[in-house]
Amino acid sequence: MSASPHVSFWTEASQQILAGGSAGLVEICLMHPLDVVKTRFQIQRNTSSDPSNYKSLSDCFKKIYRSERLFGFYKGILPPILAETPKRAVKFFTFEQYKKLLNLWSLPPAWVFAVAGLGSGLTEAVVVNPFEVVKVSLQANRNAYAQQPSTFAQARHVIQTGGLGLRGLNKGLSATLARHGVFNMVYFGFYFNVKNAIPVNQDARLEFLRKFTIGLASGTLASIINIPFDVAKSRIQGPQPEPGVIKYRSCWKTIVMVYKEEGFLALYKGLLPKIMRLGPGGAVMLLVYEYSYAWLQKHW
Repeated sequence: MSASPHVSFWTEASQQILAGGSAGLVEICLMHPLDVVKTRFQIQRNTSSDPSNYKSLSDCFKKIYRSERLFGFYKGILPPILAETPKRAVKFFTFEQYKKLLNLWSLPPAWVFAVAGLGSGLTEAVVVNPFEVVKVSLQANRNAYAQQPSTFAQARHVIQTGGLGLRGLNKGLSATLARHGVFNMVYFGFYFNVKNAIPVNQDARLEFLRKFTIGLASGTLASIINIPFDVAKSRIQGPQPEPGVIKYRSCWKTIVMVYKEEGFLALYKGLLPKIMRLGPGGAVMLLVYEYSYAWLQKHW
């Protein structure tokens, strides 16, 4: 999407930020339970003798509901709500700005969308990582919802024990950079290139379906490609196997360690709930953003 050449930068930026923030808020409210399930799978080690281990997606849903009730699926939702609005605003705003900058270099459109997506993902990761650290630590807590610490209490605990740096509130930053950079590169690159290749449908309902289908494919493909980085991020930011001993430190070392100790498939733990969330969730974000941005351009 492009703004009118007569619109000022600040008006354009405000429209992109508002549309992006709306997209993030809608997506997180709809899809957060699947993020909780995904995180539980990713921090779980392959120890079949542990009766508390989740055996399948349905088993995970049942155990969380049985022991933690409905609110267990919304553990850690406040950090993403607080982060999601600025995070998605950053995601879409920086994508549009990187795209505009790259167009000055006369790059092929396919490269522009992918590289702009990579840039937006790296920028987004820096903004969101502290929220991710708090969110993952809350989601890893298997106590009943009423027994877990509040979001702000957990954030204070993280800062008090690890500080603001790479051992505390910015733990796992390299994995978050890789996760968001790769995801956005595929997500935006695939969506806009495929959308531009398939003719626009004049029927509004069919056009909506066209965009939703491409968005669904974009979110699914990006999820499949970036999940090893997601697993590494969850291992680094989640509870360590042995209390007091930091086993998972850097992104690539964690990926190699998980592969050697648990096998290739361990790098794809939580893939099904991730796809279930970010397939339709990715489509929802893109559609909310595009329609909100178009409305703001028309009525601002």
